Amino acid sequence: MTTAHAWLPTSPCATSCVDDGPSRVGVVRTGVRLVGLAALVTAFPALQLIPGRGRRVGAQRRLARAGLRRCGIELRLIDARDASSPGPVFAAPDTGVLVIAAHVGWTDVLVLAAVQPIGFVARADLVDWPVLGRLARAARVVPVDRSDLRRLPTAVAQVTDLLRRGEPMAVFPEGTTWCGRASGRLRPAFFQAAVDAAVPVQPIRLRYLDPAGAVATTAGFVGTESFAGSLLRLARSSGLTAEVVLLPTLTPDRHRRELARAGQRAVHGTMASSAKRRLVPA
Repeated sequence: MTTAHAWLPTSPCATSCVDDGPSRVGVVRTGVRLVGLAALVTAFPALQLIPGRGRRVGAQRRLARAGLRRCGIELRLIDARDASSPGPVFAAPDTGVLVIAAHVGWTDVLVLAAVQPIGFVARADLVDWPVLGRLARAARVVPVDRSDLRRLPTAVAQVTDLLRRGEPMAVFPEGTTWCGRASGRLRPAFFQAAVDAAVPVQPIRLRYLDPAGAVATTAGFVGTESFAGSLLRLARSSGLTAEVVLLPTLTPDRHRRELARAGQRAVHGTMASSAKRRLVPA
C-alpha cells in the first residue's frame, strides 16, 4: 500500500471551479455524440493496422479531432516558433521531443493527439478507466504512480528510451489537473528524460476558451468528479475552443530544474509581443 508524501502533486481546484460551457446542445445531439465517441474508441485500435506510417498518423490525427468535436471542442493551432520549425506538428517524423503542457483534464490527450499522434505519461490506473483505458492500452502510454516515488526512476527511464528511439512523448509536469484558470508548478522529474536523451523540450500553451476568448473551465477534470460526469458535461457542451500555441523549443543542455523553470515561464507566462504567431488551419 502506498502513502502520500511531500512530493505528491495536489491541486486546490474542486468541482465548484468547473462551468457548464458557453452553451449546451439538446438531449438527442448529446446522445448522438456519446454514440459517436464510443464508435471512435472502438475504431482506434484498428488504426494501428493501417499500412504506411504517414497514412496511419493522418488517420489517428483525424480520429482525435473527431473526438474533440464530439466533446463540443474545436481546435485552434498557433505556431509561435521560427521559420525552421517542422510545420504544424511537434516534431518531424522519427524525431524525439518532450512535449510539456498544463493539465486541465482528460481532453488534453485528445487535443495533443489532434496536433500529432504522441505517446503520453499518464496515471497508472488510466488503463482501467472506461473509454480512455481502451485508448491508453492501444497507444504509447507510460504509466506512473505518483504516490510511489520508488517507481518514478523506472518511468523516467522508459520515457528516455522512447525519446532516443525517435518517439515524441508528452508529459504534464504539474502532475495533476487544474481548472484552467489556476495552475501549478512544473515538477522537474521528467525533464531528466530530455536531458538524458539529448532531445529538445517543446512547451505548449494549452487553453480552453469560450466564444468571447475568455478562459473556460468546462474541460476541467478536478476534485471528486467522476469520468462519466465529466464526459456527459462535455458531450452536452458547445462553443469551446482548445487553443494550442507551439512555443519556441528549449534545449536540453541544462539541469532538469532549470528546464522546469524555463518550461514554467513558457507554459504559464505571457508570450512576448514580438513573437511570430502563425494561425494554422486545423
